[in-house]
Amino acid sequence: MKFGIDIPNFEPFHNLEVIKQLAIEAEHYEWDGFFIWDHMWLGMDIAFVDPWVALTVIATVTKSIRFGTMVTPIPRRRPWKLARETVSIDVLSNGRLILGVGSGWPPELEFAPFSETVDNAKRGETLDEGLDVLTGLWKGQPFSYEGRYFNINEVTFKPTPVQTPRIPIWIGGMWPNKKPFIRASKWDGVFPISKSEKPVSPKEIIEIKSFICRQSHPKQQYDIVAAGISNKNTKEQNVLLKSYKKAGATWWIESLEQCKTPEDALQIIKNGPATI
Repeated sequence: MKFGIDIPNFEPFHNLEVIKQLAIEAEHYEWDGFFIWDHMWLGMDIAFVDPWVALTVIATVTKSIRFGTMVTPIPRRRPWKLARETVSIDVLSNGRLILGVGSGWPPELEFAPFSETVDNAKRGETLDEGLDVLTGLWKGQPFSYEGRYFNINEVTFKPTPVQTPRIPIWIGGMWPNKKPFIRASKWDGVFPISKSEKPVSPKEIIEIKSFICRQSHPKQQYDIVAAGISNKNTKEQNVLLKSYKKAGATWWIESLEQCKTPEDALQIIKNGPATI
């Protein structure tokens, strides 16, 4: 199981210099991944940072750690613009980007204030079409698309991603809603969250893995991502994380959303990932 850290893209993590230092330290202390949220506005009078600018900074100051968004709401993006951004960052980082995507949540804050649809079905359909367009453009071949939400006359996008067959795509979704997990079975990984305040449990990870396997035959390297707050350097932590690993989780993402200051986050990073 691999280990990453996850920060919001707003206070106290809105400063690019802070993000740069946290990413450098995460790599130094041998974390496998560094992920950042992708929110536009959450009804709070606080400062935000653009996650894609932050990812560019991370790519330039690190050499080995994987990184990406958790998760980017494709329904509020132009997929051709996202194609350019993702390939540019993948090339800059020599193939270390992971793209987490979803339909966007909460819609009443992420979409409604900007006169964009809050309809769950439409956002799901836009996500699916957006993924088709995104991955089609990544191939570097003449590409056309005719859909309900996106239409493209023949274009060719170059360069292509460093990673083959493509930049890994993780799908975010709320368990036990089934549609996001049917979608996730078609891609490279899944990042489940619970409808409750609690993290997805090991038991739910087992259910999710079983459900996805029934939809298709996931790749050998298919990722199931668990996230939460563990108790560092304790026996309870090892028991907890071993239970997730046994359930089928391939990543544990340590959430830093509870941190009040960058210094709090830095201390967790310096503790290093668990050894199980």
